[in-house]
Amino acid sequence: MPDSPLNPLSLPRDLDQWRRFAEERPAERLDRVAAIDARLIAEPDLSLRDRLALWNEADIALAEAAAPSHLLSESHPDPAVRDAAEKQAQAVDAAQSRRLLDRDLWRVFADADAADLEPDELRFLSHVQRDFRRGGVDLADADRERVRELTDRDTALSLTFSRNIREGRRTIRVPATALDGLPADFIDAHPADDEGMVTLTTEYTDLMPVREYARDRSLRHALMGAYNDLAWPDNEPVLAELLAVRAERAALLGYGDWADFETETRMIGSSAAVDSFLTRIADAAAPAAATEYARVLERLRRDEPGADRVTIADFWYVLSALKREEYDVDAQLVRSYFRFDRVLEGVLATTARLLDVQYVPVEAPSWHADVRTYDVVRGDERLGRIHLDLHPRDGKYSHAACFGLAPGITGRTLPESVLLCNFSRGLLEHDEVVTFFHEFGHLVHDILGGHQRWGRWTGVATEWDFVEAPSQLLEEWAWDAEALASFAVNDAGEPIPAELVARMRTADGFGRGLEVTRQLGHATTSYRLHVDRPSDLAAAVDGYYRAASPVAPLDGAHSYAGFGHLTGYGACYYTYQWSLVIARDLLSAFGDDLFDVETATRYRREILEPGGTRDARDLVAEFLGRETSFDAYAVWLAGE
Repeated sequence: MPDSPLNPLSLPRDLDQWRRFAEERPAERLDRVAAIDARLIAEPDLSLRDRLALWNEADIALAEAAAPSHLLSESHPDPAVRDAAEKQAQAVDAAQSRRLLDRDLWRVFADADAADLEPDELRFLSHVQRDFRRGGVDLADADRERVRELTDRDTALSLTFSRNIREGRRTIRVPATALDGLPADFIDAHPADDEGMVTLTTEYTDLMPVREYARDRSLRHALMGAYNDLAWPDNEPVLAELLAVRAERAALLGYGDWADFETETRMIGSSAAVDSFLTRIADAAAPAAATEYARVLERLRRDEPGADRVTIADFWYVLSALKREEYDVDAQLVRSYFRFDRVLEGVLATTARLLDVQYVPVEAPSWHADVRTYDVVRGDERLGRIHLDLHPRDGKYSHAACFGLAPGITGRTLPESVLLCNFSRGLLEHDEVVTFFHEFGHLVHDILGGHQRWGRWTGVATEWDFVEAPSQLLEEWAWDAEALASFAVNDAGEPIPAELVARMRTADGFGRGLEVTRQLGHATTSYRLHVDRPSDLAAAVDGYYRAASPVAPLDGAHSYAGFGHLTGYGACYYTYQWSLVIARDLLSAFGDDLFDVETATRYRREILEPGGTRDARDLVAEFLGRETSFDAYAVWLAGE
């Protein structure tokens, strides 16, 4: 039965239905796109406005095919459903590539008379024309065919890369005595076997507590080493070929490198600008990072007198120790206030208050029993639907991210989005609470911005180096004493003390320079792999991280094999610091009251609700009343 307009999707109720849903829904949408394309070519007398409307219909159909395919390939518990969804995701990408190489379709828009178009239609036309050029439509026949082959191969390699990470879960066995320092509930959840050994996995639910609390340095190194080798060696040749495919494609399309290709449609604009931005961040972070590193190394040597360097496996443990000893912030005490169910309620309540919405629980079918579904409501209006899939399991996406399910189109379809996360069912680290707020920022952006005429600009479809800014902004509410007091409660019913939150905020300033250099290592790796094209991936990546941060990578690590952002973000992991500069600036508008109604309302209307209908630079300038500035980020980086 077709979905009713302004009703959420009717999701399957059993495995057979899910298998059909994963295969048939995308296939039907692709058939719809083919019919639209045929009509565009066969009816040359259509007005330009009608041609644009038809192209928009195809955009919507492609989004309706792609979104559930990507989601199910990363989340469904049945391998057959995941495989079917992955194949359909590949088919969608192939269809998009073929369309942009079709000269008959290109002629529909190439020399169109745009005199009578409205401003949004003109913007849409310019983007369509840009897409065709970037797709390679004007190349010679042989080059066009090669671009098509390369584009399809990029999709196949990216899906393989992601699948290997998803299915690359590692385990280690250690003596039960090695768990010294870990919380009691963690130790209780990891009983020793008959040989006195405990099995730990690379899932976040094991990794994050171990790296923060384990006093045994060899345990921290062993588990971080296993995590850094996730999907290796399987992804070594996959990544090498992916980089080669992208480089050849960029060259055929006339770009200096893959970063130039990717950044053309983003705020930053060029590969050279990425290089300059990363240098600016490195220069800004270096003084604080050097001072912090000296303190971190000195503290590590109290436990390990022979230590000659701080590694990534020491980083969180030593920071936690310093914050406990010098700032009176005991991470184990802090986590006692963050039981998962209460954090979930708190994220919902905080964002509901901030954004003037309600979350109404819905009993609806889903792909797994863990999934919680809510309608997002304001007054009598249902704005969209969200699905929260928040705990780890085999075969599921192993990090934290927001996935679309249904694109919202004004008067036609409600936006639906999904969080895939891997939180414990018990107590959470405060870092995980911050992550929850961050990912929820994407979710509400997708819903509130998901009421557009144009499919390509609905939800979070803004420039890709702006899309993290609203999520990074929302992290601040995880540090706000007023917000935390409403849900951060220990098992005795006592709310987290305001003075503890104040100490947490002060302590968070320490280590910030080092954390930025750690992120700079990721950004440099993402960028330079695509620009330098090194023949020895392991040696090059090791060098990138050592140059970016005084905190050393583990010797012999292959972290690039599990660096999932190398598919979706490509050369552009710089995005996280670029958008953080914007997020800190946006935050300045709230002053001392994060729940100021007037500011929150303006933020919702001027930043979130427009989706991608305006350039991000214009959205920010309208909200701030000026162009964005580096100043707020510099103050934050200084720990102030």
